[in-house]
Amino acid sequence: MKGDNLGWVLRGGLALVTLAMSACASLGPDFNEPEPDWLATWQPDMQGQAGAERHAEPMEVWWTRFNDPVLSDLVRKAREENPGLRLAGLRILESRALQGIAAGLNYPQVQQLNATGAYVQQRSGGSSQRVETGDISFDLGWELDFWGRFRRGLEGADAAYFASVTNQQDVQVLLAAQVASLYYGYKTTLQRIEIAENNVSLQKRSFDITERLFNEGQDSELDLQQAKSQYLATQATIPGLRLALQQQRNALSALLGRAPNDMPELGNVDSTLPEMPIAALQDIPANLLLRRPDVRTAAWTAAAQSAQIGIAEADLYPAISLFGSLGWSGNSVGATDNITSLALGPSLSWNLFNYGRLKNNVRVQDARLQQALEAYRSTVLNAARQIEDAANRIAQTGASQEILDQSLTAAERSLAIASRRYQEGYSEFQRVLDAQASTFAQSDRAIVNRGDHIAAIIGLYQALGGGWQQADINSVIPDTLREQMRERTDWGDLLDAPLARPPEPGSVQ
Repeated sequence: MKGDNLGWVLRGGLALVTLAMSACASLGPDFNEPEPDWLATWQPDMQGQAGAERHAEPMEVWWTRFNDPVLSDLVRKAREENPGLRLAGLRILESRALQGIAAGLNYPQVQQLNATGAYVQQRSGGSSQRVETGDISFDLGWELDFWGRFRRGLEGADAAYFASVTNQQDVQVLLAAQVASLYYGYKTTLQRIEIAENNVSLQKRSFDITERLFNEGQDSELDLQQAKSQYLATQATIPGLRLALQQQRNALSALLGRAPNDMPELGNVDSTLPEMPIAALQDIPANLLLRRPDVRTAAWTAAAQSAQIGIAEADLYPAISLFGSLGWSGNSVGATDNITSLALGPSLSWNLFNYGRLKNNVRVQDARLQQALEAYRSTVLNAARQIEDAANRIAQTGASQEILDQSLTAAERSLAIASRRYQEGYSEFQRVLDAQASTFAQSDRAIVNRGDHIAAIIGLYQALGGGWQQADINSVIPDTLREQMRERTDWGDLLDAPLARPPEPGSVQ
């Protein structure tokens, strides 16, 4: 009869749990990703570049479009060794473990095994008595998720996990753009140094000529000092350029997780810059912008915060739990029997006297959700601005390059004419000095603008969110790092199990 009653109680408790889990809706709002009104009609302005060449290379590896094996090798190595990317991968593991904590709350929350034992020896007169006692009990407590507290917690943990995945993707985007920008900045600086050194050689010859003529009494000291001043001024630009070159090397070293100046890959790099066709922007779908990893991170962050409202609201209502205890106690005294006990029943707890504090916590979580939504809208606006700015920068640097190239051709022709007229005695030396200064300035401006144009193209790919690939557990955490973590802690299968991919934009809820 006792067994029948116990079975009935257990079946009734399970039925109550099932009913509670299925019938009660979660408190708090269900998150739906907002879509800015302006996005449906927005289209980047390419400033009349309707004929721009379309590219077939996938956005995930846009740097291959430069056809530079050194750049591709640097990006690959940066993906393997960059500390910031590793840190983003470790945050994925952290959020994965937090998912496990949230999921565990759906199971009994109080699980406790207590065991005690004692040995007692008593003496009375000439006799002694030995008594052995023991107790063991197992307690179980399960708070029923009537108000969806734990479901919202798991929902928030899932959203936080997806945010960590998209954040790692965003780091990939930034890393590829930084490596490419520094690499071509390095090559641009190399070319500027070459131009400066060529002009120093040219101006040194002019200075030597004026010095010889002055010593022979055939020329004035004014021509000598002007030639010397221009020669030294051009020479003085080189140390600053070499400093910039070294800083770019060190910055690349840091991106690759190396000590400063450890960049053997740059040993045989020349100063040649690629002639890049302009990437097309026609008919870019609006959802391409919404696929940017930083936009996805902002959306998932808002979704995680939305779940916090439901968790806070659940605190306003009573917590209903099932508690059970199974125990046994016995001793070595034959006069008393061993005792087995079983207790099972519900409990209710309600924090009635802190209602004001709990209600204000709901308001705090709601305010934080609104902040997250505004941050999301700001991220989308900033993404659109970056695309528009990059497109305009490409257009303007391209237009400037044509003018600067023509200006440089004219300056070089002017220098040739001025030099010939001076040698034939038809012109003053000052005309030669002016032409040399103009040629050097136009040469430097032309190469700086060409470097800016390449940087603008890189910026466009970054603004479009290109340069990330779906991460797997092996690429997120290197094998050596995972082995170190295994030696410290039992990670179970979290260091090997495949990573879940975030749902597509528009399905964040």
